[in-house]
Amino acid sequence: MACFFHIEQINLTAMFNESLTIRKIFVFWVPLAATWLMMATEGPFLAAVIARLADPKYNLAAYGVAFSFALFIEAPVIMMMSASTALVKDRDSFIKLRNFTYTLNGIITLIMVIFIIPPVFYFITQQIIGLPENIARLTHYACIILLPWPSAIGYRRFYQGILIRSNLTRRVAYGTMIRLFSMAATAFICYCFLSLDGALVGALALSAGVIAEAIASRIMVHASVKRLSLKHLTDSKEKPLSLGFITSFYFPLALTSILGLGVQPMLIFFLGHSRMAIESLAVLPVINSLVFIFRSMGLSFQEVSIALLGENNKGYKPLRNFATFLGLGVVGGLALVAFTPFSFLWFRTISGLSLELTQFAILPTKILVLLPGLMVLLSFQRSLFVNNKITKPITIATAIEVLAIIVLLFIFIELFGMIGVIAAAISLIFGRLLANSYLFVPFFRVLKRQDNIS
Repeated sequence: MACFFHIEQINLTAMFNESLTIRKIFVFWVPLAATWLMMATEGPFLAAVIARLADPKYNLAAYGVAFSFALFIEAPVIMMMSASTALVKDRDSFIKLRNFTYTLNGIITLIMVIFIIPPVFYFITQQIIGLPENIARLTHYACIILLPWPSAIGYRRFYQGILIRSNLTRRVAYGTMIRLFSMAATAFICYCFLSLDGALVGALALSAGVIAEAIASRIMVHASVKRLSLKHLTDSKEKPLSLGFITSFYFPLALTSILGLGVQPMLIFFLGHSRMAIESLAVLPVINSLVFIFRSMGLSFQEVSIALLGENNKGYKPLRNFATFLGLGVVGGLALVAFTPFSFLWFRTISGLSLELTQFAILPTKILVLLPGLMVLLSFQRSLFVNNKITKPITIATAIEVLAIIVLLFIFIELFGMIGVIAAAISLIFGRLLANSYLFVPFFRVLKRQDNIS
């Protein structure tokens, strides 16, 4: 195992010593892309299962709401993979970032516990958001089942960052395969042998899958951690990490995720007060699942770019070219689904939606067709800032995006009475366009500064 790790580490080092090509980037990216693609199948799979159980409209809505809440609470640890990829280089940095991760996991778990206390939960979901009583009850049970979800995500993302840094991206994909198998097996058992509501089946499957992946990631990273324990600070040119530096580096990233994923509860709030609210809440997780399949390609590119940019951003040009091809590819792929009869096949046959909900889902999907390409651009922009240990612009861009989405949702739904899911799709596209546009100025400023230094 140690010999195998050493060989892979040499290959990663060779990428920096030799010219970086699109082919080398592709080889490095494919396992991570496969990882995100496999994760992207979770949503459609579970939505298809829930749609085939009793009361699919209400259970799909409850599952979508519960998943959105869980995503929002786990937001502070979402960027831990990027932080681990960028910062963990020796024993000292490993221990300090690991302790930081565990502390953060404890805090978000406590927040989740407080959130599922019945008076707190029902005040938020019924009094503030306005969910019907039956959907609020199903959502509450699902959120209780999802209690382990946030900390398990933080745990495995920390160790997956070390795997990426060690050029062991295939093991990240292996972990995701274990997650999918555990999720599918749990869903199958619940579907066939247990009389559970669909929202609870989805929550159980998600929790089982991510816990299995967290355990597998820790086992597979053992050799890398052992190697890090032998690499002391004196063996590298890096300055020692301090709690202050980790906090100042990671806080903008955490805030970025909180703001970004905070959009989901806000969407639920506005959709709950919109025209055709139940239909909008029911199709939103199904649409998100489809779009996420193509967005995942861009999400997987962020850690790749962080790992391969190198000192003084030497890998910028080949990574930029790769990002261009990738962005065009994912937009074309989603367009092929959204603007052809395959959309009907996806929503009606594969996802199991009723004819009414299928027709309802097609237009917002068409509106969102550019979102995967904008995700590729955003991941590339973010990677440059993280590689240069500048994270504040990322947070500002996300704040601009979120504010724009909220303002547009208010205008479209409260003032113009637009159908909820259509208003959400338009708002998401415009918000992301503004975020990408804002980042261009600091992005090229960083590049220019590095050119002057080199």
